This record gives sequence, structure tokens and C-alpha cells, in this order.
Amino acid sequence: MKIDFAFRPKLVETLKNYSAQNFFADLNSGIVVGIVALPLSLALAIASGLSNPAIGLFTAIIGGLLVSLFGGSRVQIGGPAGAFVPLLAPIVMVHGPEALVVCAFMAGIILFVLGAARMGTMIKYIPFPVVTGFTSGIAIIIMSTQIKDFFGLSETLPAEFAGKIKTFLYDKTADGQLVFQPHFHLNPATVLLAMICTAAIWFWPKKLGKLLPGSMAVVVLATVVEKYFHLNENYSIVTLGSKFGELPRSLPMPHWPSLSLEAWRALMPAAMTVAVLGAIESLLSAVVADGMIDDRHDSNQELMGQGIANMAMGVFGGMPCTGVIARTATNVRSGGRTPVAGIVHAVTVLAILLVAAPLAKNIPLAALAAVLVVVSIRMGEWHQFVRLDRWPKSDVMVFLCAFFLTVALDLPTAVGASLILASALMVKRLAQTASVEPDAEVTQGDSAGQQTAGKNIPDGVVVFRVFGAFFFGAADKLETSLRDAGRLPEVLILRMRDVLALDATGLEALEDLQEKIKRDRKSLILCGPHSQPLFALMRAGFMERIGEENVCGDMESSLARARQLIDLKKNRKVIDS
Repeated sequence: MKIDFAFRPKLVETLKNYSAQNFFADLNSGIVVGIVALPLSLALAIASGLSNPAIGLFTAIIGGLLVSLFGGSRVQIGGPAGAFVPLLAPIVMVHGPEALVVCAFMAGIILFVLGAARMGTMIKYIPFPVVTGFTSGIAIIIMSTQIKDFFGLSETLPAEFAGKIKTFLYDKTADGQLVFQPHFHLNPATVLLAMICTAAIWFWPKKLGKLLPGSMAVVVLATVVEKYFHLNENYSIVTLGSKFGELPRSLPMPHWPSLSLEAWRALMPAAMTVAVLGAIESLLSAVVADGMIDDRHDSNQELMGQGIANMAMGVFGGMPCTGVIARTATNVRSGGRTPVAGIVHAVTVLAILLVAAPLAKNIPLAALAAVLVVVSIRMGEWHQFVRLDRWPKSDVMVFLCAFFLTVALDLPTAVGASLILASALMVKRLAQTASVEPDAEVTQGDSAGQQTAGKNIPDGVVVFRVFGAFFFGAADKLETSLRDAGRLPEVLILRMRDVLALDATGLEALEDLQEKIKRDRKSLILCGPHSQPLFALMRAGFMERIGEENVCGDMESSLARARQLIDLKKNRKVIDS
């Protein structure tokens, strides 16, 4: 793997012709996005199982700042992401909050190496059904994490989705046995507040939202209502302060994670998953942003910027961060055009933390739950379910696999299984398009030199046409087609002009055929191989074994070579007799 350490942050490029007009546009946009990020960052930290919601703010401030300073997109906004919730909550429950620091640091190293190795373009190889499937599954998981705060439940719920359903459907008897007994002990006042907040955010006027985001306005109003009507004392509505205490009014000092080496090793698979998901999320967000501002991001630089941000999270005790589509889109709609808007966004969150941290203790958790419920509803690809009957069946299988495994098991299993399924189905489709058959004088799109139509094919010469990708999924078709044709001819011409790719299995099939033909004292000619198959044959030494004179550029020269071989065999027979 060639490592390219070219390091060109987008900020450097945009500052060359930066103007006062650009600054005021970025300033306005950054403030708006910072206000949007505040309640989301708090809510995502809580949903991830952290006991200190301020960690979400630290991630938005430090991670968001570094993504804008070193990233490869003009308008990308970094910070905590909803996509991480299904991954982070189980990690915190099993290993504790310090494990997120370790995961962020290791994921940052992986992301930086991927960017330095120019692997940013790999995002385009992830199938669309996989991305939409696990995105919709993540939306369900995020909603499930808000059940406790949205309904004001007192019982502790497990992290996994199936465990939550089991908690509501089954109850324990006096002797500890589980019995089917649906129960749901909710707080009516909390439910009412959460539903009002959800409706207010959902129906918040779009024009007003450009100046004051609905999520921030609703959280502020809910906080004011709680402060003056004492909802926590009078109606048992849980607030940020009653559950977590007051938020700190400063950023954390750098420190090294205290977990043991064994814990680091145990968290490596989780860190790799965080890195992959972060790469997917950030690059998809950058692609969406490119379409909105008619620009092109540097995917490799973006990964390196994400890597630096996550390594910093590991040092400052934050949580993993990535580029976020919703906040990035808000940035573009608000007028942001350079990374300065992302820097202003981070400074805005910091300013609010320093000034308004004491007031945050009155924020009802039901209001933050409403914010995440709306986010999850909007992030889900629900319209794709309606379109499934118009999709190819293989894509439907991949989509449903990614969706149901994300909900029922976990995100790493879902992504891995759906990618394996998508790859297997792709191999099957490619194998179905590949064929090996006698040349039926196909002339469409062929030049005169490539056609067999109208040409005199000598006795003892057979032309077979190989079409499609000649790889491990289709290599057996060569042997099957030749077996169906009967005994081998004196000269076999394989017309390879329509072979687009050749892998090791296809090469092995050709080598086996060559050995068999050579053993029977017959001849093999390859006609018109493309560059990739030709280079593969040369690297494997197959050209020397078959003889370069038996690899011809077109059908005319192939038939001429076949006549030479037939004449040579006739002359040998005459001499031998």
C-alpha cells in the first residue's frame, strides 16, 4: 500500500480569496449551527449512556473545531453523531465511559491512516441498500434509546433493542421466573411534555427556523417552563440537573486513558467499526454538501481531518465524532461556504457552555428526547420501504438484512453480514452475465477484422466466444462448454475481445485448458484480449507458456495463425509417414 502524506486542509485553500462578505456569511451560519448542535450534543451524550452530558458538548467544540481546521470539505460540520449511538451505548455499559475515549483515539489513528493511504474513494464501493438499510435501523435504535426519558419510566432498560421489548412484555414472578405480562409504567406529565415538544419541533416554521432552530427554541421554552413551574418537584419530570448535576463551565484538561492494555485490545474491533462508520458518515455528508454548493471535497483529506479530531477526543476525554449530514446541511442552508463557519459553530457552543451552563440543569430530559425522536424520524430512509417492490430482489435482501440485523443484533454484525451478502449476490449476477459458447458469427459492433461472419474457418478449427467477467464465479463455464462440444478440436480459438476482467481462478482455468490441449498435441489461440486480461496473462507467465505468436489481436490474424498450425501438423504427418 502506497502512503501519500500530502496534507492540504480545505481551510488553507478557501482563505486565499477570503473576503469580509464571506466572513459575515460564515459567522451567521456558524452561530445558527452552533445553536442547533447544543441540544443535539447533550442528547447524544445521554443516549450513548454517558453520565456526563457535557462530553457531547466537548466533542462538538473540540472535534468540530478540528474537523473544520484540517478536513477536506468546505462546509462539513463535525461533532457527535446519532449513527454512533447503537455502537457506543453497549460499549459504555460493558467497559465504562473511559472505553469511548480509547475507541475514539484508535478510530482516529485508523481514519488518519486510511486518508494518508488515499483510501477515501472506497466509500463509493459500499452498496446503496447497505447504507440505507443500516441508516433506517439506526433510526429505530435511536428512538428506542429515548423510550425511558420520553415516557418517564423508572425502570432501568437494557442497551439492546430486543432487551427493551422483553422488559416491557415480560415480568418476573416472586421465584424469579419470567412470565408474559405486558407492562408500561409511564409518567403522564413527562409523556405530555415530550409529545408537545416533538410536535413543536416537527411543525416549527421553516422560515423562522433559519433564524432560530426549532430544537433549540423548544428546549429553551421547556427549560423556562420547568424553572418557573418546578416540573421536577411537582410532576416528577426528570431534568438534566436532577439526574446528572450541573454542567462544568470549562473544557477538560488533556489526559491519557487509564484502561489497561488488555482493555485496549478488547476494544480494537469496536474502534475499527467506529472508524468505518465514521468514514461512511463523514464522506456521505461531504458528498451531500458537494451537491448543495456545487463543489468537490477531498475525501482523503477529510478522513485525515476526522482522524485528527478523533485522536484529540481520545486525549480530551470526549466521544467519537464525525461529519454530520443534518448539521452540515443546516450550515449550507444558512449561508456557510467555508470551514470558518464550522470554526464559528465550535466557538458558539463553547460560549454557550461558558455562559449558560448553570441554566442547563433545568432542561427536561423529555425535551432532549423529543429532539432525538425527531432527528431519528428524519434520518430514517422510510420511503425506501415503499419502493422495495420495484427494486431487484437481491437489493431488497441486502436492504432488509442490514435493517433487521441492525435492530435485532448490532451494527457491526449488520454491516458485515449485509456487505458479505451484497458481495455474494454481485458475484452471482456477474457470473450469470458471463458465458462461454461457440461463436455464432456475432457481428454487431465488431469491425471487419473481428468478425467470423463470411470468413473461411479451416477444418479442425473451432472458435469459442468468452463474454463478461472471467472470474471465480464463472470460470467453470469454460470447462462445461467445451465438454458439451465434445472432443477438443485441433486448434481452439478463444475469442476474448468481450472479456472485461480476468482473476486468478479464470487464469487457472486457462492454464488447465492449455495443459490439456498441450498434452493432446493440440493448439490454443487467444484472440483480442483486452488490457486487464492481457496484463494478468503476462504477469502470470502464461504468454510464455502459450507462445506470444498464439495471442492475436483480431480474428483475421487468429485464423491465419490457425491455418499455419494446421499446415504444420499436416506436414509433420507427411514426414512421419
